Amino acid sequence: MATTRTYGDGCATARALDLVGERWALLVVRELLLGPKRYTDLRRGLPGASPNVLSQRLRELESGGVIRRRQLPPPAASRVYELTDWGRELDEIVLSLGGWAARSPTPLPDAPIVSVDSVILALRGRFDPAAAHGLRTSYELRLGDDRYRIEVAEDRIRAARGNADQPNAIIDTDADTLAAVLWGGRRLADAQRAGELTIEGDKAAARRFLRLFPAPGPAAGTSPSSRSGSRQ
Repeated sequence: MATTRTYGDGCATARALDLVGERWALLVVRELLLGPKRYTDLRRGLPGASPNVLSQRLRELESGGVIRRRQLPPPAASRVYELTDWGRELDEIVLSLGGWAARSPTPLPDAPIVSVDSVILALRGRFDPAAAHGLRTSYELRLGDDRYRIEVAEDRIRAARGNADQPNAIIDTDADTLAAVLWGGRRLADAQRAGELTIEGDKAAARRFLRLFPAPGPAAGTSPSSRSGSRQ
């Protein structure tokens, strides 16, 4: 088995949880959805996971065929972890799970964003094709030391790590400020005046970009009051 514990249930859903249901396992997958990472990069994206636990999850995911290790060629010559082809099939599952949780009747925890990749995945998950209709442009997001290239065309979005080649606009900020402007009700102008978000290039294209990711509302019929008298 890929994990030291198992549900002992022949159902495929139980088997999936055997593979990725241990604490931190699915977040390791999240961290690799945008491409390979070194162990130190994974530690930075998952600071709440102790080194021992993270190493254990990596061994289990590798044993289960979800991830693999690879040696980069010189001059980098670093060892990285990456998803297998089968592991990459978890992409839509992770995005769907995040979208489902975002519609919870209870608010998300008031905690800082520790994984910059999680913000980029949220952009993909909340992208509104109708709002992007007719838009064909590229962006570079600079979130601290991390760089991401974003392309919007044909009512679709593509996101990857790395610098963009001649982007129409560059947005330079941090993950928490970006999330606050997109989904926390903070005005773009306020973030700019505070020097916490800057825009280079086509400012109109950048402002439109920030309108492409509406926050989902709570799922219908799931307010806490509507469930307070229910019994499970």
